[in-house]
Amino acid sequence: MVSMGKQKTFTETASLTNMGITRSNNEDSLFTIDKYMDGKSKYSSFGIYIVADGLGGHQGGEIASEIATRVVSTTLLNRLTGITFNNPFLLVKEAIEKANKQIFEIAGTKQELRSMGTTITMGLRLDNELYIGHVGDSRAYLIKGQEIKQLTVDHSLIAQLLKEGTITPEEARTHPDRGRILRCLGMSGKVKVDSYYQDGKETKLILENKDSLLFCSDGLTNHVADTEILACIAKNKTALKVCNNLVDLANARGGEDNISVIFVSVNSK
Repeated sequence: MVSMGKQKTFTETASLTNMGITRSNNEDSLFTIDKYMDGKSKYSSFGIYIVADGLGGHQGGEIASEIATRVVSTTLLNRLTGITFNNPFLLVKEAIEKANKQIFEIAGTKQELRSMGTTITMGLRLDNELYIGHVGDSRAYLIKGQEIKQLTVDHSLIAQLLKEGTITPEEARTHPDRGRILRCLGMSGKVKVDSYYQDGKETKLILENKDSLLFCSDGLTNHVADTEILACIAKNKTALKVCNNLVDLANARGGEDNISVIFVSVNSK
C-alpha cells in the first residue's frame, strides 16, 4: 500500500494474467508498481499500471507486448525518479511513442516478426491524479460507487461499426471481424496516443476516496459485461480476489483469449 499525499489515502493494487482455455501461449504483458517519491518531488507517491495485449502470432505478439511494458515502465521510472517533468501526460505519450518506435523497428528485422504489434492501456498515478495512455482495444475503467465508466475508446473495427450504427451489440458479439484492430503499437513508425479528458480539457482524472480502477485486455471484456465487472468488484473485499474472480468468470465463459487484469482501489485511512 502507498500513501497518497496529504489526504492520507492508500492504494491497494493487484494484477493477474492468464493464458485462457483455448490458447497455447500468453501474449499479454503486465506491469504494476506503487512507490514513494523522494522529498525533491511535488508528489509524495506514484503508481504505474500497464496492460499490453500482443498481436501477430505466437512469437511476435509476446515480443511486442514485452517490449511495450518494458520500454514504457523503464522510461517512466527513469524520469519520475530522476529529472523533473512539467507535463505528466506528455511523459506518458513520450514513453508509448518510444515503445512504438522500437517495436516497429524490430518488426522490420525478421520476416516472422513483420506483423507483430500490441495494444497498450496504462495509467500513471501521481498522488491522486491519474494520467491515461491508450492505443488499441484493451480498456481502463473507473468504478465510483455503484457506477462503472469506461475511460478509453476501443480502436477496433467493431467499435467503429457500433458507433456508426452499422451493427447492433448482439451482432458485434459474433461478428467475423471482432478481433480486427485499427490502431496498435508497431503498425507504423508513428502512433496516436489517446489520453483521458475531464471537463475543462484537463488530461488527468482526479481520484477520490473509495474509487477503483480496472485495466484489462479484451480477453476479459469479450466475455464479461461491464455490469458483471461491477458486481464482481462489489462482492470481493480485496484487489487480488477481484482479479481472480474476473479471470475465473472469463474462463468459465469460454476463455477464448488471454486474460489480463490490474485492479487498483483507493481508500482513506
